[in-house]
Amino acid sequence: MRVLVLGGGAIGRAIAESLRGEFEVAVIEKDEIRAKALEESGFHVINGDFSYTATLLKAGVDKAELVIITTMNVDVIRKTVYVIRTNNKDVPIVTVLPDDVGLDDLVSQINEEYEAEVKVDYAVTPRNALKDALIRTVERIGERKNANLLVRKLKELRNQADSLLIVMHDNPDPDAIASATALSVIAQTLGFKTQIVYGGEIAHHENRAFVNLLGIDLRKVSRGSYELKRYPFIALVDCQPNGNLTTLDQSDYKKIKILIDHHQILQHLQELIPEDAFLDIRPDVHSSAAILAEYLRMLNISLSPLMATALFYGIYIDTKKFSKLSHIDLKAIEFLAGKVDYELLDKIEHPDISTETAEILAKAIMNRRIYKNVVVSNVGFITNRDAIAESADFLLRLEGITTVLVFGIVDDRIEISARTRDVRVNIGAVLREAFGDIGSGGGHSQSGGARIPLGIFKLAKDKGSLLRLAEEAITEKFLEALKVKEG
Repeated sequence: MRVLVLGGGAIGRAIAESLRGEFEVAVIEKDEIRAKALEESGFHVINGDFSYTATLLKAGVDKAELVIITTMNVDVIRKTVYVIRTNNKDVPIVTVLPDDVGLDDLVSQINEEYEAEVKVDYAVTPRNALKDALIRTVERIGERKNANLLVRKLKELRNQADSLLIVMHDNPDPDAIASATALSVIAQTLGFKTQIVYGGEIAHHENRAFVNLLGIDLRKVSRGSYELKRYPFIALVDCQPNGNLTTLDQSDYKKIKILIDHHQILQHLQELIPEDAFLDIRPDVHSSAAILAEYLRMLNISLSPLMATALFYGIYIDTKKFSKLSHIDLKAIEFLAGKVDYELLDKIEHPDISTETAEILAKAIMNRRIYKNVVVSNVGFITNRDAIAESADFLLRLEGITTVLVFGIVDDRIEISARTRDVRVNIGAVLREAFGDIGSGGGHSQSGGARIPLGIFKLAKDKGSLLRLAEEAITEKFLEALKVKEG
């Protein structure tokens, strides 16, 4: 990009030095001694008054792609803007302004003085620049504080033992898997031996491809197993001790020393885990992977392309393909983007679909029941839990449908996934209201899940009766929570 910096004083020189190398920079400076000093420092300098047409044309203003005005003299700024616009109507103009002059005021003055319609794209005042710099500094201090507190806790634990168990929710998605892997990397730099575990299934074909292609080492464990008991410390990532985490006994909770999550904080959490546990729960952030990326950035831990790709994809999935982003998510994306293996990312996002998933998807389509703009579908007895979520995603694409619930029976429980694109509906809240009293339910505004123990449904005489009873109860409760009448 061809950039003209108008003024070679302290501000102009600092800007030119910052841009040099990345952009083609020319500096216009009126003072001959200052212009010569800039030339001797290697800058391309035009000696002359930048408010004059001849000087600006000599500097190539007609071909410039950005002009930066560094004087604080408002009279000079007005004249310069008019001359620039006379020779280049479209080039973006950035100018500094005194605190008592607004951008709109400046433009009005120019238009009135020169009887012309001009525009100035950006203005920076000392007060606002100072404010923005202070805010950025405070944010960076906060980011560094979180990372430092995590490291302090890990060092404290390392003085007692050298192994850490990292636990994800039962059916981990890319956000959970990437976050757990990143925490493992951080812990290993401090001398820990780590193991990442989960208690359910990784059945979604994209999630399996994610794990396989990135070579992530995960282990499935059972509640009460030796694998859980032998570790002195537990870290929970992308989950809290609730319905989607069934691997831990009550006695395991006292070993939870680290908890990192982006979901709404669980009520009575402090009563469940030790008081000295490190907690970083940020409901305003839309992915745990973004929080872990922040730690890695603040701790200056180098990222492999595999780790960067994992975190990037985790954010991509949990932010609904970057459709909802907090500033923490945005910073993480910026940090990771240049390190991602995009060819690998494409393979993860477009894996082959398994025969089992295709069959379950077919069941979801065949068994759908429509209530106005709501679909409820029963996929029966299955082993691939993640196919329920995939089916819900697919059914939401049907014309005229705004809300979807798909359920199936896996082992001794009913698994439910729901989706909506109705902005008036918070599907996580709907699932909590509908199924919280007989199981667990929750999620985000557009997607969520629920789990119900079979319990009384087991009394059904056969599988067909069981499915009918379950469908009647689930449909009634779901539609009631949605405030939709059957029929």
